Amino acid sequence: MFRILIIDDDPAIRLLLERTLRKRGYETLVAADGLAGFQKAQTEQPDLIICDWMMPHQDGSEVCRLVKKEPSLSSTFFILLTSLGSVDDRVKGLDAGADDFLSKPIEMTELQARVRAGLRLHQLNRDLNIQKRLLEGELAEAADYVTSLLPESLQQPVAVDSRFIPSRKLGGDCFDYFWLDSDRLVVYLVDAAGHGLKAALPSLSVLNLLRSQSIPNLDYGVPSQVLGALNQAFQMSDRNDKYFTVWYGVYHAKTRQLSYASAGHPPAILLTPAPQNTEVIPEKLRTPGLPIGMFPEANYADQTYSVT
Repeated sequence: MFRILIIDDDPAIRLLLERTLRKRGYETLVAADGLAGFQKAQTEQPDLIICDWMMPHQDGSEVCRLVKKEPSLSSTFFILLTSLGSVDDRVKGLDAGADDFLSKPIEMTELQARVRAGLRLHQLNRDLNIQKRLLEGELAEAADYVTSLLPESLQQPVAVDSRFIPSRKLGGDCFDYFWLDSDRLVVYLVDAAGHGLKAALPSLSVLNLLRSQSIPNLDYGVPSQVLGALNQAFQMSDRNDKYFTVWYGVYHAKTRQLSYASAGHPPAILLTPAPQNTEVIPEKLRTPGLPIGMFPEANYADQTYSVT
């Protein structure tokens, strides 16, 4: 049953509206002034409010403004009763957040029609909010799942640490690092175009594919070969026009050499202490290369850097 709050300082109008709406099957609440009406709205959470404009303590436009600022009441349909007919007055009411107006003297047939229309909109808005909360909950669960797949810190034989701070709850960013063998450490970053599930799914596919090393006849220690294999496996024409960028590096612990290749991704940054350890020298590690999935014939090149 819908709940309707009537706010009016005229007892005859309150009684008329209350009886009319109860006959139509609505639950009614009443208040005799604006302050009492807003307080009752906070405690009773009505679905629709019918409020007189000219009242003591707080007029209708101020009550409307307070109601619309209250998060729990912001979607409540608000009808202002008014004998004011000027455009300026109606603009003032709309600026306060009023959803509809009803002129005095009140025509009961019109009142009932406006109440029905207002409650339909309120129900629609409430349903949309429920679906929005469900969707946000599902996206949060998906984001938690993506985060759970990211690697933990490594200590031996090389210390590796990471921090993941996404700009949104769920997107196309992920990374991984793991030892191919006792000498070679793989480090890579992936950024799929877009946001939400459509971007997260390709990133997870890449992460699972590389982590399982399931591409046959591929040396995962050669970055350019890995990017070439990914480019063949993830052509955007077969993946709903989704592409992604990758930076892929392999650190050789014995020789302290870092080989790397990039597919349209921003460069990795290597920080090297200056000789006197007074400052840190940043080095951008980049190679040319198109994003994965754009062109089947794309080529990728390796570079090598000595880590001192």
